[in-house]
Amino acid sequence: MFSWKIILTALVCCLFGSLVAQTQTANFKTPDSAASDSTRPADTAKPAEVVPAGYIVGDSDIIRVNVWKEPEVSQTVVVRTDGSISLPLINEVKVSGMTPLQIQDMVAEKLKGFLNNPQVTVTVIEIRSKRAFITGEVARPGTYSLNAQTTVLQLIAQAGGFTPFAKKDSIVVLRTEDGRQSRLKFKYKEVVQGKKSEQNIALHPGDTVVVP
Repeated sequence: MFSWKIILTALVCCLFGSLVAQTQTANFKTPDSAASDSTRPADTAKPAEVVPAGYIVGDSDIIRVNVWKEPEVSQTVVVRTDGSISLPLINEVKVSGMTPLQIQDMVAEKLKGFLNNPQVTVTVIEIRSKRAFITGEVARPGTYSLNAQTTVLQLIAQAGGFTPFAKKDSIVVLRTEDGRQSRLKFKYKEVVQGKKSEQNIALHPGDTVVVP
């Protein structure tokens, strides 16, 4: 017969082993859970802007030309002031005044002399050719893309509205045409009351709205 000391030692060992097993189970993580808890590097790539269907690419816009399975040919490029971009294999390509769909069809056609059935997609990463500016007593002065028709009132709303110090009836739109600058008045109270809605003009690229 086993002595009572041997039996007690065996019971203690069993209890200790059970506690160790429970601790290891609680601390164990599957590869998926461990990956989800780990710190992953943020994707620093700038997302493409949301552009309306039929958007016309202009000078200074940033576009992504992606050629499937051809990373050496795929490029993120800025449209130069002459309206062109540079791409491997086909060199200079004029894209200003074209839609992204038209650009990708043209690039694919030019690449056929170098690649077998090239699959091209073109996306607008950043709109720079169609922008207006707002400065002065608004919550978020700065530069805003005109990727759709935008009025003075809409731009003010995008900029977060007025500060408490804004002189709402002394707003002007500075516009340069043919090398000459004009000042277009915008009286907020009259516009919102429907008295002079014609002052709520659609902004042109390069316009600056000044809220004193």
